[in-house]
Amino acid sequence: MPCRIRPVSLPWRAMIPDSDDMLLIGLTGNIGSGKSTVAQLLSERGATIIDADVLARRAVEQGTSAYSAIVERWGTSILAADGLIDRAALRRIVFSEPLELEQLNTIVHPEVERMRIALVEQARQRGDRLVVCDIPLLFERNLTAGYDRIVLVDAPRPVRLERLVRERGLRETEAMEMIVAQMPAELKRARADFVIDNASTLTQLDQRVAEVWSALLEDAETAEAAGVS
Repeated sequence: MPCRIRPVSLPWRAMIPDSDDMLLIGLTGNIGSGKSTVAQLLSERGATIIDADVLARRAVEQGTSAYSAIVERWGTSILAADGLIDRAALRRIVFSEPLELEQLNTIVHPEVERMRIALVEQARQRGDRLVVCDIPLLFERNLTAGYDRIVLVDAPRPVRLERLVRERGLRETEAMEMIVAQMPAELKRARADFVIDNASTLTQLDQRVAEVWSALLEDAETAEAAGVS
């Protein structure tokens, strides 16, 4: 099945000044959907990628305020032998308790957003044309308003569950806790400008990404011709 490309209608999008030719894209997808693979395929085609997972790891490095807040909240049991945060240990705590997960997000996400804004501005200053922000919780954290286009990567829940167990070595119960902690993909599909269904082979996924990439380039060219992104 080819990717679904909806006509663009974005009354909520941020207007960018006429001199700005950059198209800012929010890339999202529930865990196990293959979002990171899509980000890599877009990068190979020339997109600038800003990865929220990378920023989240930076945000909780030793010496940061987020690191201190996490240790103060959950104690030293979530630290590895080298003093770094044991992400697996912390995950086992927060994904089984929604309130715990929200507390973690409240600590980490403001710093991630600060770094993302800085990197977007750097890309703008370089003159980058298509900038893709890879954000797992784009809808959950109500971050869609800042983006010109939204791309959702999706796959059926059983497929995502199987990927998490096989590729990440998670127990099935742990994987399911991570899946149900996110907004159902069905609710996101209606709000995305592009939906890439990823339930088959890498070759087919690459073909679908190529379709979306072509559409994004066309959007960027149209915006440049009109003088508005």
